[in-house]
Amino acid sequence: MDTHDVIVIGAGLSGMYQLHRLRQLGVAVRVFEAGGGVGGTWYWNRYPGARFDSESWTYGYSFSDELLQEWEWSEHFAGQPETLRYCNFVADKLDLRRDICFNSRIAAATYDDAPPGWEIVTTDGRRARARFLITAIGPLSAPTMPTIPGVETFRGEAFHTGAWPHHPVSFAGKRVAVIGTGATGVQAITEIAKTVGHLTVFQRSPNWCAPLHNGPIDAATQRRIKARYPEIFARCRDSFGCFIHDADRRNALEVSPAVREAFYEKLYREPGFGIWMGNFRDILIDREANATITEFMRHKIRERVKDPALADALTPKTHGFGTRRVPLESGYYEVFNQPNVRLVDLRATPIERITPSGIRTSEAEYPFDLIVYATGFDAITGAFDRIEIRGVGGRTLRDKWAEGPRTYLGLQIAGFPNLFALVGPHNAGTFCNMPRCIEQNVDWVTALLQHMRARGYSRAEPSEEAEAAWTAHVHESAARMLFTQIDSWMTGINSNVPTRRGRTVMVYAAGAPKYRERCEAAAANGYEGFVLR
Repeated sequence: MDTHDVIVIGAGLSGMYQLHRLRQLGVAVRVFEAGGGVGGTWYWNRYPGARFDSESWTYGYSFSDELLQEWEWSEHFAGQPETLRYCNFVADKLDLRRDICFNSRIAAATYDDAPPGWEIVTTDGRRARARFLITAIGPLSAPTMPTIPGVETFRGEAFHTGAWPHHPVSFAGKRVAVIGTGATGVQAITEIAKTVGHLTVFQRSPNWCAPLHNGPIDAATQRRIKARYPEIFARCRDSFGCFIHDADRRNALEVSPAVREAFYEKLYREPGFGIWMGNFRDILIDREANATITEFMRHKIRERVKDPALADALTPKTHGFGTRRVPLESGYYEVFNQPNVRLVDLRATPIERITPSGIRTSEAEYPFDLIVYATGFDAITGAFDRIEIRGVGGRTLRDKWAEGPRTYLGLQIAGFPNLFALVGPHNAGTFCNMPRCIEQNVDWVTALLQHMRARGYSRAEPSEEAEAAWTAHVHESAARMLFTQIDSWMTGINSNVPTRRGRTVMVYAAGAPKYRERCEAAAANGYEGFVLR
């Protein structure tokens, strides 16, 4: 059995940076990655249209000026191929691959107290052991297929957006179905519609989508970006979600309707998440304020979709703008003006089964050559559930979290010593411009390991009291947010997963700056809340 100081699961952005930092400590570390290369999300999600919705120049790693100055993003919101090239560029520059085992999916991880450490087993039976186990598995990395009878009987091509093939997929002249209109579905539908023979979109729950307004980065802008990186990352550090956008200090209801409308128009014309993250401060906590932006977005859909009935079908009825994750789009609504695109409302005519030749709803049967499942992920805890993680006394993490996750600082779990979860549940990283929160998580965990090493500690675990207090704080922080009253992956709901039917709090909703303050305070107080020995 291979033995290491630290085992890291996952070679996406979290795992790559954690590997780099652990090397700096001089510890023996091995990373196990299910895929055939680095990149995590950007390795698996190769579906047409996949790209950033946070500005590319705010997304890359900030820890190395050499990386920042050498790499050049070609677009303000880079596509998946470019982002994967960036991940490989970083892996090359830092020589990361020599400590990564690719094509190694972890099946189980078991804690043993004598001596304290974790044993992992891969799906092909390989074993390894380390004192510390760090999960870098990502909050959106466990794709879910819909629970529709007959999926396995379809004779045409069929792909899930989260496990897209590495070979090119052609849509020209084909009858294509896309099931799902979440963030990935919106991107895929827009791109597929450009070349498809005929496209049918099966929609259960429409989403409020906002324009991305992407564009190339010219040479002059590139120079300005590189000169401003310290300012850019300082601004991200201080914003609620670590985006370049931060909430307007005004309330929507304290300005005149004319001022409010002009502000919404301005945000709608600007790129990125500004209309979600840079809007009036009360639109995500006050129903009346939220109703003003919701009505504005409803009007925009009616402006862009020619058929009023179709516009109505594409307009959400069960949630206000921003109370679910907002997909950014580049012509999504205009797709439904095309004569070769059809929308099927699954609330009115649900799918009964997948047939060998297509899809049958309660109203009709549709023949297809290709089906795209844009049905999302078992979010945040799903990737943990797919590994048999056993802590003290053999208790599984799946059982501990059966009624909802419980953590301390969103980084450790009582009863699971020496296990650290990067950007997992109850962590600011699940509601964040991801690499900004990844770097904070990784740096904090690395500092704790360094602290333990200097003092001869071999075991770290939060107390039950600290975990209970943090979990209560997470729930209290989320209570004022409107999103907690809506079914979505942010509240633990997934109709395709039997255990995800009841709402719970999955994300840290008080914002990245407050989360960072809490982590820093715990460290400054001798890692308060942790039992170190």
